[in-house]
Amino acid sequence: MGWIREQIDSIKSLNFRQLVTQAVSLGMIVTSALIIWKGLMCITGSESPVVVVLSGSMEPGFKRGDILFLHMSKDPIRAGEIVVFNVDGREIPIVHRVIKVHERQDTGEVDVLTKGDNNFGDDRLLYAHGQLWLQRHHIMGRAVGFLPYVGWVTIIMTEKPIIKYILIGALGLLVITSKE
Repeated sequence: MGWIREQIDSIKSLNFRQLVTQAVSLGMIVTSALIIWKGLMCITGSESPVVVVLSGSMEPGFKRGDILFLHMSKDPIRAGEIVVFNVDGREIPIVHRVIKVHERQDTGEVDVLTKGDNNFGDDRLLYAHGQLWLQRHHIMGRAVGFLPYVGWVTIIMTEKPIIKYILIGALGLLVITSKE
């Protein structure tokens, strides 16, 4: 409790100009993070260049909490590639392997069927009602690299939101009370 009291006293001792300077600094940090994210989106061609594996469906290759780096090129998707896709009606992207590719004769477009490495059957039960294949617009990107276990921070903050609020509050307080 002593540390919190010191921080509150530190905020009270700031004059208006210092407070505005600290608020601008915090805004610049947030803006910089957004610019970096948008830049990664442009470079990788993916709407989400980094995703966290949220389940054990891809074990032993990828474990829950691994961070995947995505890239989306114009090259056709092939069987064996690991893709991240969105399903209509679901918010959370899914990380699974392409097990079958179907090329439409009339348009030349490629549809894919996916499956988690640790799952028994294909993903047709996960797709939207009546959907048998994923089209290219469902796919967010291909996995091109990963960092093991680093995504646990995201999982913990999602499953226990109080930790997220405490962390954000502490970081905000730290930025506002820093004297430089």
